[in-house]
Amino acid sequence: MRVMTGMSSDADARPPADTVNRVVTELRERLGERVSTNATVLEQHGHDESGWPVMPPDAVVFAGSRDDVATTVTVCARHRVPMIPYGTGTAVEGHVQALHGGVVIDLSGMDQVVAVNAADMDCTVQAGVTRKQLNRHLRDTGLFFPIDPGADASIGGMTSTRASGTNAVRYGTMAGNVLSLTAVLPDGRVIDTGRRARKSSAGYDLTHLLIGAEGTLGVITDITLRLHGLPEAISSAVCAFPTVRDAVEAASETIQTGVPVARVELLDELQMQAINRYAGLDHPEAPHLFLEFHGSPAGVAEQAETTQAIASEHGGHTFQWATVEEERNRLWQARHDAYPAALQLRPGARPVLTDVCVPVSALADCIADAQRELERLPMPGTILGHVGDGNFHVILLCDPESADDYARAKAFNERLVERALALDGTCTGEHGIGMGKMPFLQAEHGDAVAVMRSIKAALDPHNLMNPGKVFQRA
Repeated sequence: MRVMTGMSSDADARPPADTVNRVVTELRERLGERVSTNATVLEQHGHDESGWPVMPPDAVVFAGSRDDVATTVTVCARHRVPMIPYGTGTAVEGHVQALHGGVVIDLSGMDQVVAVNAADMDCTVQAGVTRKQLNRHLRDTGLFFPIDPGADASIGGMTSTRASGTNAVRYGTMAGNVLSLTAVLPDGRVIDTGRRARKSSAGYDLTHLLIGAEGTLGVITDITLRLHGLPEAISSAVCAFPTVRDAVEAASETIQTGVPVARVELLDELQMQAINRYAGLDHPEAPHLFLEFHGSPAGVAEQAETTQAIASEHGGHTFQWATVEEERNRLWQARHDAYPAALQLRPGARPVLTDVCVPVSALADCIADAQRELERLPMPGTILGHVGDGNFHVILLCDPESADDYARAKAFNERLVERALALDGTCTGEHGIGMGKMPFLQAEHGDAVAVMRSIKAALDPHNLMNPGKVFQRA
């Protein structure tokens, strides 16, 4: 079981069965076999990677084009049936569960790279293109797309949750790497939010309104992205530390010194133990930093030398370096395996994830406090994070049958968020609100939440787009 805080009220009950049947019939007349009501398909589309239970929709539409999306939205809007956009299902805050039934719009079939403008260092992709697919497509252009949330998520999903990940310390988040969007609004209208120019002061910034809206304001179908030049040289490193505080302070000092590190990731000792077991590795079971440097050969060497000196001052040891692509990929795969590895520490457990982000200067104290609290919990929990920009996660592994486990995990998360907000941080650095963090939105944004509600009501007056996410019912 999962403790469901912040659920929507019965004002958003499931649509009547006869209404759903009419919608499915009409969609099948227009889209044919792209519409599925197969029970297995519905279950697959009723959950993400979070610990929230499966909540299947009434139907799934496998969209192959923007027209398919617009058709689906128009039909559903006419009958007032909820709609939930779906990419790869890798979100972790209950973003895709169909709380009130309705139609899931699966965008994974919209997987075309529409255009690459190498001279302008940008590209346009359909929403179902994944980040790895895009970078494979760009391999011979000398360009790459740097946002790396770990999972091979879809670009549409990454845009909808304002994702970031391991490279954000140097290249920023999705918010800074999306130039414009095409989206289908809740009434079926299709809009373009901008053009390919690198800047514009024409009208309201609808692009950034939809980035991070988590599918509650419309369905993103196409995204124009900023690309970056492949660095001439890349060097990666793994370094062990005596304590988590030592590792965090080394990372913070590296950033404050002005070293343009591309990635700096923290994994605590339990997380390293999990990775060793999961992947058959032999890293010291101690807190680690995973680092990467991009630039010219001379610049990368200088960055690495400076960082190693700083790390050594904080007890850093057992450095492993990699410059060959295959070796770098192997090294970083351990970091990308952190989530599934952590789940194996307690087979069958349901994860509860935290996602706070604080100013870098406050990070060491915030993580140390979290670690002390973890030691008092009956369930295992690991710490990992993008410490270069102040973002870290705790993965708590709860017994799915234990209400006490969930109560303790919930209380831990609440205290962590309260601490982050007191430090002028946020309850979610990159995962979004979904269902999991709705109670914290008001505490973080205060009266601004009423403005957000007004925008939602103006664009989606019948609350059809991903209802029950982001906002608790007023």
